Amino acid sequence: MDVLLDVLDTFVLDRAYAAVLPVHGNPIRPSVLYNENVGRYLELMPTQWAYLSRLPRESILRQSLSFFMITWVFGLLLYFLSATISYYFVYDHRTMQHPKFLRNQIPMEIRQALSAMPIMSALTAPFFVAETQGLTKLYDFPAEAPFPLYNYIQYPLFIAFTDFGIYWIHRGLHHPMIYKRFHKPHHKWIISTPYASYAFHPLDGWAQSVPYHVFPVLFPLQKAAYLGLFTFVTIWTVMIHDGEYAMNSPVVNGSACHTIHHYYFNYNYGQFTTFWDRVGGSYRKPNIELFDREQRMEQKEIDKQVKEMNQLVKEVEGEDDRCYSTGTEKKVS
Repeated sequence: MDVLLDVLDTFVLDRAYAAVLPVHGNPIRPSVLYNENVGRYLELMPTQWAYLSRLPRESILRQSLSFFMITWVFGLLLYFLSATISYYFVYDHRTMQHPKFLRNQIPMEIRQALSAMPIMSALTAPFFVAETQGLTKLYDFPAEAPFPLYNYIQYPLFIAFTDFGIYWIHRGLHHPMIYKRFHKPHHKWIISTPYASYAFHPLDGWAQSVPYHVFPVLFPLQKAAYLGLFTFVTIWTVMIHDGEYAMNSPVVNGSACHTIHHYYFNYNYGQFTTFWDRVGGSYRKPNIELFDREQRMEQKEIDKQVKEMNQLVKEVEGEDDRCYSTGTEKKVS
């Protein structure tokens, strides 16, 4: 993230900070003004604007503000790009006729995501500042790995560690004392769309992202791999909400497994694999009908789903305050 920040400082942010918080008097020009780690990648000398703000680049406040904006803007771009591509080219639009699909659901999903992202970005920014300040085990080049094979091991290690962390955090969010306040906003979408991927309560979404940032504190991780993995988990979160069940795997917690979680609440808490659900006794194999495009839309299958959904909504939430598209399931408190 230090490299990304230095590039954006040079081409965008230096000028913005100089305009908003201009320096008073004659600016002090240090002989060197760029992150020494960035210099290992490319020679990127600062422009005149780097010296014209009261908030210098090394200011923790400035870095926090910068990472807040970067996380927010890049999060929005990646969310809308990946969710929209998924919606138009992957998502099965027939599921919008399901009795549990909400009235005006997609606009509500987008509004929820838009309201959550600024707070999630603000809470995430300190992790990126810590990384820039050298408080993690991120390293620059593959040659700096603890041993050569580690450059390959880091990927499954990251997936295994974060899958473990997210499973227990997610399962904890289903505790009755926590669920209704923080996790229920995401379970409003029983029949999810790709736009539901970030339609969280902000503390819920942030809590489930914490393992991604804890990993490089505890384990070495190459910086390019870190950015790639961070992008991957964002796209993965969209994919498991897309309702297209391409993978019937007993190991991978794909879209079908996560659909079961939205349908029936208390199963399949995992993010990437089914391992911890199996260990924790919360694994539920997706119905085989989900993998047949015709069978999954048959009325008898939908009726069976709705019957169990109604029972579980009552058990988990009490009264159902959702407003469904069909009107037949509407129960507004």
